[in-house]
Amino acid sequence: MKNLYKRILFTVTVLLALSGTVKAQSALEDVTNGVRTGNVALIAPYFDNVVPITMNNTLSTYSRTQAEMILKDFFSRNMPKELMVANSGTSNNAKFVIGELMTTTGKYSVYILLKEKEHVFYLQELRLNK
Repeated sequence: MKNLYKRILFTVTVLLALSGTVKAQSALEDVTNGVRTGNVALIAPYFDNVVPITMNNTLSTYSRTQAEMILKDFFSRNMPKELMVANSGTSNNAKFVIGELMTTTGKYSVYILLKEKEHVFYLQELRLNK
């Protein structure tokens, strides 16, 4: 089952890379829905080579693989119940979402930032602060 999951994730990542252009709204929706449901497979295709993630006010940068593991671990310990989006918008080839994630262990403020790079949107920042 894990190998099938990895193959599906790899296939999705390759297809997105080959498609040339990922629409900003679709990318933002995918990442937001990934956070809302704890589904890292929706978020991972938008990882750049280095992924900055802030958890509980501690910023760390990870490789794509490390970022996937960190987020999977986070969501396994803090299963999402609901994501309430307070604000979202566009600014200089960037899209963002600000909101509040209710999990089984409490409330987290969420900030998602995607920036366009060579006509593709990548996750530039993800903050999950309690």
